[in-house]
Amino acid sequence: MTAQQQPPMRPSNEATAEQLEVARSQGDAYGRAMQAMAEEDGAETARAGDLVIAFVNEEAEGMYALEGDRLVWREAAEEANVHLEVAVADAGDGRFVPGLSVSVELARDGGAVLHAELPFLWHPFLHHYGANARVPDTGPYDVTVRVGPAQFMRHDPVNGRRYAQPVDVHFAGVRLSNGRKPSPSAQPRGAAAPTVAA
Repeated sequence: MTAQQQPPMRPSNEATAEQLEVARSQGDAYGRAMQAMAEEDGAETARAGDLVIAFVNEEAEGMYALEGDRLVWREAAEEANVHLEVAVADAGDGRFVPGLSVSVELARDGGAVLHAELPFLWHPFLHHYGANARVPDTGPYDVTVRVGPAQFMRHDPVNGRRYAQPVDVHFAGVRLSNGRKPSPSAQPRGAAAPTVAA
């Protein structure tokens, strides 16, 4: 697991102490959502690098996607049996960190079972990175979450020095939910949502 670092949170020519406190307040709200996710779905959480990373899984689920100029509902595919989610927060202010390269690997008995790149997913409660997948069973699995260095630019000569190193976290003996959560009333319908297969 990547060693912890404390990202800077000091007044600068870009952010006053009051503005940094507003950022912390935003992070407190995201932290409460992460905590609720942990209590509801049993999220595994770790602090590594300058990030807080939470991994959770639930039944595979559908989602809206833009096709042309309209949103269409893409139900979880019949073969999908789990939805993998990773929430990533800044360890300094607690806010969600967008625009990252996030992947998850599942292993059992030292052998790889699944590797999935997780795109950003909007959620009404907790923005996260995630994907539907097909796994052989509920596990347990050893889970590795990898977050690449952020490729976006950062404001602030004092506080912008963050997210420059890759971060890995490991969770051992994780059980997965198996099943699908259908949404029959969502319209209009499109093709099934993508599924990462083991």
